[in-house]
Amino acid sequence: MSVKAKTEMDGRIGIIEIKGSLVGDEETDRFRDAYNDLIEQGNKCLVINLRKVNYINSSGIGSLIGAHASYMKIGGEVKLAGLSNNVQNLLVVTKLIDIFDTHDTVEQATQSFITEKSLS
Repeated sequence: MSVKAKTEMDGRIGIIEIKGSLVGDEETDRFRDAYNDLIEQGNKCLVINLRKVNYINSSGIGSLIGAHASYMKIGGEVKLAGLSNNVQNLLVVTKLIDIFDTHDTVEQATQSFITEKSLS
């Protein structure tokens, strides 16, 4: 698994792209480090791109919940983008689909932050 983090809108929107499986151990540690780094930089809007994730287990779900909780604690928000059918079904079964704001693409998720928070 690989994790890439970047920011847009002068650092106001963080984007983390995950590739491969999100299953725990080093994978979730790298993901947690990436979103904690963004929080330390003052970021309050995070988009997690799951388009290239092929599998998530309970540890991976826990890491998504951890990101959500960390951002909520600072008054921020996390949006998920690019969910495969398998990942979307998993979120439906676990009822997390009601917790996360999901979008088909990173661009749509980013645009929703701009619209909601007047970041433009």
